Amino acid sequence: MAPGRNGQQRASVRVGMTVDVIRKEDQRSTRTTRGVVEEILTSSLFHPHGIKVRLKGGIVGRVCALIDPAVPGDDAHTH
Repeated sequence: MAPGRNGQQRASVRVGMTVDVIRKEDQRSTRTTRGVVEEILTSSLFHPHGIKVRLKGGIVGRVCALIDPAVPGDDAHTH
C-alpha cells in the first residue's frame, strides 16, 4: 500500500469514506470491521497504529485500510 494510504495519516481519512478498522477488543486477533466513517477522533496528523474513528453505527476503532478513498460528493451518481 502506498504511503499515506494505510490509515496512519489523518489527511487520508475523510468522513463518509469506507474503511476497515480494528476495534480495541479485536487487536489480538486482528479481526477487522468495515464501515463508513462518521467522525474522526484522532487529532494528531499521524498515528502509528492508525487514525481512530467512529463508524456509522457507533463502532470505534483504528483505521487499518482505506476501502473507498474517494472524497464524499465526488461520486454522487454512484452507489
